[in-house]
Amino acid sequence: MTTQRTRQPIERNLAMELVRVTEAAALSAARHMGFGDKELVDQAAVDAMRHTLDGISMDGVVVIGEGEKDEAPMLYIGERIGDGSDPKVDIAVDPIDGTTLLSKGMSGAIAAIALSGRDTMRVPSDIFYMDKIAVGPGAADAIDINASVAANLANIGEALGLRPEEITVSVLDRPRHEGLLSEIRGAGARVKLIPDGDIASVIQAALPDSGVQAAMGVGGSPEGVLAAAAVRCTGGAIQCKPWPRTPEEREEATARGVDVDHVYDTEELVGGEDVFFAATGASSGELLRGVHFFAGGATTQSLVMRSRSGTIRWVESIHNFRRLDKIRYES
Repeated sequence: MTTQRTRQPIERNLAMELVRVTEAAALSAARHMGFGDKELVDQAAVDAMRHTLDGISMDGVVVIGEGEKDEAPMLYIGERIGDGSDPKVDIAVDPIDGTTLLSKGMSGAIAAIALSGRDTMRVPSDIFYMDKIAVGPGAADAIDINASVAANLANIGEALGLRPEEITVSVLDRPRHEGLLSEIRGAGARVKLIPDGDIASVIQAALPDSGVQAAMGVGGSPEGVLAAAAVRCTGGAIQCKPWPRTPEEREEATARGVDVDHVYDTEELVGGEDVFFAATGASSGELLRGVHFFAGGATTQSLVMRSRSGTIRWVESIHNFRRLDKIRYES
């Protein structure tokens, strides 16, 4: 007789603990806003995330992080996080999505983290970029990444009861999207170009009443998984497809056994019933306000979500540095 193993639900709302992680990352990185140093921004956020994650009771494995382990204290892929106690979870982090934005003093940089049950995050790491389409819950069944842009926009409009000119599509401002932009405009929809911030773009499309009905275009594969975690919480949908940059990259991926025509849907990217997501604004954008420093402290705004309940929280925090420093010193 065989016993089928079942996953135990994660009873704690870990998203409320994860928001402390993204707050710490945003606060640390924001101190270096406008310095023009991407590495400085990223390292400050990584160090703050690591320190705060160490205080969470869990048995976590980083599946999206800062790459392979080196001499620096980074959150590297495969690293174990937490004290080893239950729950057993996968962790995906982007210490700052939009490091260039923050280093230049531009808007829209966020610190993001996602968590789900062990072995539920699928990261297509063989291909660095993926083509994506994402929508909110009202149009979750209306998208097909293999269909034309015009067909997708028509189906999204029908699902939401909107005319083409009432649909806004978020697209990264990249030369590779010239053809996509022509197709969107040709279908009569509006375009919202963003300089950076792949995760925030998808989240806006997946949130109700954000003013953005869809996100389209090519972005990073790791960011696609983090965005999928947020989409799981909102009830929206995302589809991603590997996007080799060159014919040579396509041939190499195929030789490694990668199906470059495979379509990853939301639950394939992040499965399970328990998905948690948190993000904090580092520099102010349309999704989140950035860190605002005042004498002796700072304010932050965060987005916190949980898939099981579907609850979406906006968290406004005031941080008292004198008291926080005292806690750190005592601990």
